[in-house]
Amino acid sequence: MTSTLSRQLSARIEHWPIAGSFTISRGAKTEAVTVVAEVSHGGLTGRGECVPYPRYGETPEGTLAALQAMQEPLSRGLDRRALQAAMPPGAARNALDCALLDHEAKSGGRRVWNLLGRPAPRPCTTAYTISLGTPEAMAAATARAAHRPLLKIKLGGDGDGERIAAVRKAAPASELIVDANEAWTSDNLAQNLAACADAGVTLVEQPLPAGQDEALARIRRPLKVCADESVHDRASLDRLRGRYDAVNIKLDKTGGLTEALAMADAAQALGFEIMIGCMVATSLAMAPAMLLAPQARFVDLDGPLLLARDRDGGLRYDGSMIYPPEAALWG
Repeated sequence: MTSTLSRQLSARIEHWPIAGSFTISRGAKTEAVTVVAEVSHGGLTGRGECVPYPRYGETPEGTLAALQAMQEPLSRGLDRRALQAAMPPGAARNALDCALLDHEAKSGGRRVWNLLGRPAPRPCTTAYTISLGTPEAMAAATARAAHRPLLKIKLGGDGDGERIAAVRKAAPASELIVDANEAWTSDNLAQNLAACADAGVTLVEQPLPAGQDEALARIRRPLKVCADESVHDRASLDRLRGRYDAVNIKLDKTGGLTEALAMADAAQALGFEIMIGCMVATSLAMAPAMLLAPQARFVDLDGPLLLARDRDGGLRYDGSMIYPPEAALWG
């Protein structure tokens, strides 16, 4: 049995410029700030990447400190299974969970999906995100992306009916999903859902604020509604029934691939459709999420496409088609 006593953990903050800017209802940003964890032992290094999210009280510095604090437990033999109880769900645990999985796969000379007994990921279509803006700006951005089969449209509250109508006119053949990022209210919920239905939208993500989404259970929903900020890990699934039709699984919320896979299985057992989501980050953060794609109705792993550049050896994107990672990148 391989000793874990000499495992070394390193972590760092990285900055990745975004191509233009990325705007949602909570604001705009021009760079992605990620935290990378690396676990080294036996001449091999496993890597994982996360994106701390202020919406959940996370900062890059706090995430870095949380990771650095795990050096001693790792030296004492902490493994990926024990990690689930040793750290709370969130970005820091995601980076370390994925780094441990990557190292475990490399040490065994196997791909990570064989290690976990999961189906091998195959090439699949990812959504491509259109940032929030005026109807005219969003229509122009949509027209440039109208060749893509699946577009994810960021909305933000007042004027969303005009925005989605303009987007649909600019991309008549694309499948549309919408993400309101908690910006709607119980007063405009029905109106905005109707506007999305009129535009042929397939799915609306998180229309109401998490914890204030009870109105979804009281109305007739004209299209499917997906939980994002309202769902984190398996513990949050039960209260969603009757309010949501789908759940967006993100590794930064679940605290890594280990919990994300268990959550996908549990969500499907409860009748939810699965969406695989991401933050704006490099291919190192997208690669583990590819293992969830075989269970997903929607795959939204376009983070690297929104960057000015991806890391070397990143995932292969061919238009909106995303291909499984090479072992040198992850897993």
